[in-house]
Amino acid sequence: MTLTVRVISPDKTVWDSTAEEVVLPSTTGQLGILSGHAPLLSALDTGVMRVRPDKNQNWVAIALLGGFAEVEENEVTILVNGAEKGDSIDLEQARSAFSEAQTRLNQVPQGDRQAQIQATQTYKRARARFQAAGGMV
Repeated sequence: MTLTVRVISPDKTVWDSTAEEVVLPSTTGQLGILSGHAPLLSALDTGVMRVRPDKNQNWVAIALLGGFAEVEENEVTILVNGAEKGDSIDLEQARSAFSEAQTRLNQVPQGDRQAQIQATQTYKRARARFQAAGGMV
């Protein structure tokens, strides 16, 4: 038995297909979903979702920019602020953006809470895109 998986962002449907297995970046850690999973509603963090279309295929990486996932009766619906398939991300641009974000995060002055939050979000987004593109394992 397979899962029906849909990843929907405000401007497009990024994934709408079946899968054997899904791993989601929930706000409490990685969350694995197989067919027959109990009903679930979970908040998602910025990170990489991995989908295995079938047992003989490689994993597909999708960068998610926060949102929610609902699992019910072998259907996984993922509503996110933004999403991008890893194979559509330029690896070198993602590497450069990740490096810049890491540098900016390290240079935020102590006590500047707003700048710290903004730099952390930018870093997490850049890291997710870099990982989805295959830059980090």
